[in-house]
Amino acid sequence: MMNNERGKLAPIPRAMESCLRLYPHMHDAAYAAKRFSGHKLPPLVLPSSREKNRILYWVYEYNPLLDSSDMTMDDWIRVAMDIKREYENFDGFVVLHGTDTLAYTASALSFMMENLGKPIIITGSQIPLFETRSDGRDNFIGSVIVAGLYPIPEVTVFFNNKLYRGNRTVKVSTGSLDAFDSPNLSPLALAGISIQVDYRLIFHPKSIAKFEVTDQLNRHIGLLRLFPSISAETVRTLLQPPTAGAVLQTYGSGNIPSNRKDLLEILKEATSRGVLIVNITQCSHGGVEAIYETGEILRDAGVFPGFDMTPEAALTKLSYITGKDWDWETKCKMLMQNIRGELTSLNEDENDCGSTGILSILTKALQLSDSAEVEQVKEMMVPTLFFNAVSNCDLEKLKELLPYIRDINYTITGGITALHVAVSEGDEDVVRWLLENGASVHLRDSNGHTPLWYAVEKDNMSIIFLLRKTGAHLVEPLLFLGETIVTAGGNNNLTRLRSLEAAGCDMSLTDVCSRTGLHAACTMGNSEVVQFLLSCNVPTELKDKNDLTPTMCAEMNGFDYLVQLIEQYSMLKTNVLQSSRRIGAVKE
Repeated sequence: MMNNERGKLAPIPRAMESCLRLYPHMHDAAYAAKRFSGHKLPPLVLPSSREKNRILYWVYEYNPLLDSSDMTMDDWIRVAMDIKREYENFDGFVVLHGTDTLAYTASALSFMMENLGKPIIITGSQIPLFETRSDGRDNFIGSVIVAGLYPIPEVTVFFNNKLYRGNRTVKVSTGSLDAFDSPNLSPLALAGISIQVDYRLIFHPKSIAKFEVTDQLNRHIGLLRLFPSISAETVRTLLQPPTAGAVLQTYGSGNIPSNRKDLLEILKEATSRGVLIVNITQCSHGGVEAIYETGEILRDAGVFPGFDMTPEAALTKLSYITGKDWDWETKCKMLMQNIRGELTSLNEDENDCGSTGILSILTKALQLSDSAEVEQVKEMMVPTLFFNAVSNCDLEKLKELLPYIRDINYTITGGITALHVAVSEGDEDVVRWLLENGASVHLRDSNGHTPLWYAVEKDNMSIIFLLRKTGAHLVEPLLFLGETIVTAGGNNNLTRLRSLEAAGCDMSLTDVCSRTGLHAACTMGNSEVVQFLLSCNVPTELKDKNDLTPTMCAEMNGFDYLVQLIEQYSMLKTNVLQSSRRIGAVKE
């Protein structure tokens, strides 16, 4: 938001990036000029901070810009699909949003983003970003830092130095800079002198599946807040077709008037014809519990408890679930289930398993009785024991230690995670177990490598496929990958080339001399490699810095059979292309 010609706050198109480049605390112009002077779309660069790495970021602006009060489900879908399109190109995403409907967008995106492995942070400000006095700068800079350096795989809200889970967030003030709160869950992170993340609260995806976006949201959802003497007609109107789901905000811990049989009949009739109704409290804190008779009556009428969900979370979750092509039983199950960290179930494990096994032995040996001392020993010893179990491929010991792990993506020296170690050891069972318990495939070590690269180095195809199935992708510099391909092509290392291709690498990448792997293979006469690279559609007409094509390299070194092989491939490719064009012309 900026002041328009009438002095009123309004979205101003194409103004943000140009303004950002003028603010030295949001863009290091000298560093950018030195590193990216030749780029057509140079990034913005955050100045040096307490963090080790520089953060590069790009701005994508919607046209037209929207006031947050004008946001619709179509806009949620648009944002989600744009993130999906760029998902493999960035380490994290920040969405700048007006505060009025920010909590709705955060909740909606949290459900739409399935198997999310990277941070998506929604932020905004109470005072516009470029005002002299503004909370927007801290919110913006804090969001970019967290998204760029802290791999929290959730849709979150960053506001006033606090990082909240998106679907736990509500707007609580129109005039305070502390405009948002998470009533029933502590912040995931606090930004003080340093950024402190409570990794125990992070909700990790725990399925072997790639990141996906659901764009089928059901718009026939309603929200009804009970009040004394509410008319039966009001309730009936909300629940009549085509309504597919409704959020019912009741009194206290989930109660309705016990003497309103008419309301109960309307609710029961609606649920009997397939309307999903979820019961949440009108209170800011706490949740729905069936401890009173009136709450139990609602359950008997087919109304599901929403526990401590916010209205925004309950509404968008209903839209997500009823938009799915699931049967009734599955929809009911998912409504009650904690699928994105949006609710606290009454029977949810507290993850306090006491002291068993090796930890019990250590506690006794050190004669520890004070709970604080026991916790300190756990903090010191558990990561060491855990990494040792990973190195030894001891799955049973890992299962025993899991309840004590503060963060399954904990890193040791060199930025190495347990998944890095497991992949290097080559034990598929341990890798699978780690993935099913929230290990991230996107974390890089100090060398800039994710676990996928080490699977490629080991040529372990089964683990490569497993990591790819979970959404892993190569993040190494294109020149590095190109040189790796060229080296493998020249060394007749077909196994490595197959590993790179399985990992999703573009096999047409070049080295510093603009040579492809096909150039190298033709130079050395490696026919199997040539056949493989041709099957990967590596261009045969590309010239290196010496103006040589792969065919010329083969001719110069007397490999006439490779020249014939490339010519046959080129002719076949031309014939296939012409045939497809003829088929297209006939169809037209």
